[in-house]
Amino acid sequence: MKIIKSIIALFIVLGTAIHTKAQSNTVVSVNKVFSDYIDLKNALVADDNAGTQAKAKVLNADVAAIETKDMSTKEQVIWKNYVEKLSFDSRHISESASIDHQREHFASLSKNVYAVLKAFPYNESTLYWQYCPMKKANWLSNKQAIENPYYGKAMLNCGSVKETLKGTK
Repeated sequence: MKIIKSIIALFIVLGTAIHTKAQSNTVVSVNKVFSDYIDLKNALVADDNAGTQAKAKVLNADVAAIETKDMSTKEQVIWKNYVEKLSFDSRHISESASIDHQREHFASLSKNVYAVLKAFPYNESTLYWQYCPMKKANWLSNKQAIENPYYGKAMLNCGSVKETLKGTK
């Protein structure tokens, strides 16, 4: 009887370890997407068209690299609802030579990254959902201070924090 209990306990520990590792892979992948998004936002803040293109290319590759096999069924459904939208906007930003066009796609990208963040609340650091009243669009930032990606240096501090999303650390 002692051996059977030990074997059952071993299976429980192994099952938990496998699930934790799988969850960990999802967390790492999704956090990479969040980090890429922040890098892209910072390039827009700096009015850096070429940097924005490069950051969007990295984001697009990292979105495409996320594997759903480690996700729960619910997470898979949510991810499948957003992966094409994230890919579409990040690809268009990476291909555009116009910073104004990049910023148009950034507004849509921001809404979708925010939706993914709400569904996968794995952000390691605190993020801020911010709003630009001139553009009537939101974005995520890892800083509470406003640095507006829609107008860059022209209106750097235009906006306000609408929501704080606490990090896991």
